[in-house]
Amino acid sequence: MKIQLALFILIFLSTTLNSMGQTAEEKEGMLIVEAENYTMNESKGYPRLWVLTSMKDSVWAGFSDPDANHAKDSGGHSYLEALPDTRVTRDDRIENGESFYPIPGEGPTLSYQIKINHPGKYYVWCRAFSTGHEDNGLHVGIDGEWPESGARIQWCAGINQWTWSSAQRVPENHCGYPNSIYLDIQKKGLHTITFSMREDGMEFDQWMMTLDESYTPEKER
Repeated sequence: MKIQLALFILIFLSTTLNSMGQTAEEKEGMLIVEAENYTMNESKGYPRLWVLTSMKDSVWAGFSDPDANHAKDSGGHSYLEALPDTRVTRDDRIENGESFYPIPGEGPTLSYQIKINHPGKYYVWCRAFSTGHEDNGLHVGIDGEWPESGARIQWCAGINQWTWSSAQRVPENHCGYPNSIYLDIQKKGLHTITFSMREDGMEFDQWMMTLDESYTPEKER
């Protein structure tokens, strides 16, 4: 009953959430953003939402979440999780449009306003907590566009801990190739970066962009 009530509220009353997230400004070819500092959080009518989770547990009581709280080691001791989380193991049914969104831009989204001072090819990294192969995927786009270079960010290494990834899942390598997620930004000024859900249960802590292809943000938090 609690889950049904939460879903009802989500779909009919709270399809769009606004945040006080400020514009993130790129400096010297780099920027880093806390996931919860979004400017817009949209369920878009789908039965999932990016939910804020802190040391005090989820803000939305009643959502199905079989995972433990991982806020202690997250940046700012808070993160976002795609809930409810109903596909936990490979035996659980895949439901396109509910627990799984293979097409970038479909499903719940998080948008962030940024300011670019140095246009170029920006490699995108995300810090996430994955408890298995059913909650380890995400998409990223820019200014309403969803380029192939931002699709299917994947986590395989670093399961059950906060881990940075910029690997893209492809048919010949489901774990993805490192440093293969990027966005080409050709103009200075304001842009909107948007992440869309791929799998429910995904826990999202931080994201960053850099012009440095060789950079690895393992120590950033």
